[in-house]
Amino acid sequence: MLKSVEFFIACRYIKARKKGFFAFLTTLIAIGGTTLGVCALVITLSVLSGFQQDIRAKILGVQPHIYINKINGTPFDEYNEVIEEISKSSFITASSPYIYGQGIIKKYKSTASGTGAVVKGIDYKKENAMLNLSDKLSEFSLMEDNNISSDGIILGSELAKLIGVQTGDDIVIIFPSQISSVPKMKKLKVEAVFHSGMYEYDTTLVYVDLKTADDMYGFSGGVSGIAVMTENFEKVQGFAKQLQQELDYPYRVRSWIDMNKNLFSALKLEKIMMFIILALIIIVASFNIISNILLLSVEKTKEIGILAACGFSRLSISKIFFYEGIIVGTIGTILGLTLGITISYVLKNFEIFDLPQGVYYIDKLPVVLLPQDIISVCVCAFVITIISGLYPAYQVSKLKPVEALRY
Repeated sequence: MLKSVEFFIACRYIKARKKGFFAFLTTLIAIGGTTLGVCALVITLSVLSGFQQDIRAKILGVQPHIYINKINGTPFDEYNEVIEEISKSSFITASSPYIYGQGIIKKYKSTASGTGAVVKGIDYKKENAMLNLSDKLSEFSLMEDNNISSDGIILGSELAKLIGVQTGDDIVIIFPSQISSVPKMKKLKVEAVFHSGMYEYDTTLVYVDLKTADDMYGFSGGVSGIAVMTENFEKVQGFAKQLQQELDYPYRVRSWIDMNKNLFSALKLEKIMMFIILALIIIVASFNIISNILLLSVEKTKEIGILAACGFSRLSISKIFFYEGIIVGTIGTILGLTLGITISYVLKNFEIFDLPQGVYYIDKLPVVLLPQDIISVCVCAFVITIISGLYPAYQVSKLKPVEALRY
């Protein structure tokens, strides 16, 4: 196409239009519309991809890849045997038992009302080996021997602010009794504060020692389940399915994707809908391309007749105007990509916008440029450009040489 006569003439026609202001203006509008649409698509997709990756990273910083529980929700008494069995699988890198419970936490000797929390009993050394919890702890930590003491607790950073405590302060946790309807209370010392970056976890999650949680919630040596880490979090669905087949009833195996399915489904749907909506900008710009080429065909009616008289076929003449549509669309796409990538780079490296954590889970705008997103935008813009050039080219091909020369 680059060496063809039709392409050469199409390029000459575009250059020649600079002499006529109105014709040149319509060309700029067509290019500008495509540029704006492509730029908006690139920026939007990069921000949405950034949200997905950032939220995923923060979730995996607190949650394991796979959860193993009993279907009926009863305590997991034989968890050591299950851990030994699943450790034979080559894709499992680590595992740790845990206990989940609920409670109300308040500052010791405070008259303020408490707040609800999810209490997770863990073997800190094993949990730390899986999730690197020590990297999320504040620098002021009272933990000894890299472990949580029997009367110690780790609070989320937002929860600590909410009840007005810091490392070294005492708190009271009120939790349900397994024997009577009267709740129990336990005094614990805040040995550390963690910050995951996920507002939901930082305001509700607390860690205690596994034995402490056992005594509080009466698991009698059992646990709620087993947390498992795998070699690849992206292939976790297949790993979970394989483990489910190996363990079978009465065990239930769920992946981190299953646990957060609604969140990521919403993000995926939002990304698709934004792509469709912003692609409409390019479609609107394609109408400018169509009108621009039709206007050019009217301007060049005499030249079309001369070309036909010189032996150019209708197909060759239609190619000239078809190529012009592609040239205009390609210029707009390249400019849009350049502008979109530049703005995305600026947004990524400079904290221009601050986000409320309670709404967006994160405090700054995440931006990630994925190759597949760039390719999708290019393909979308190119297809729309090709389609927009077909109709004017078809209209030109119907013009008769004699009439073109006469008028």
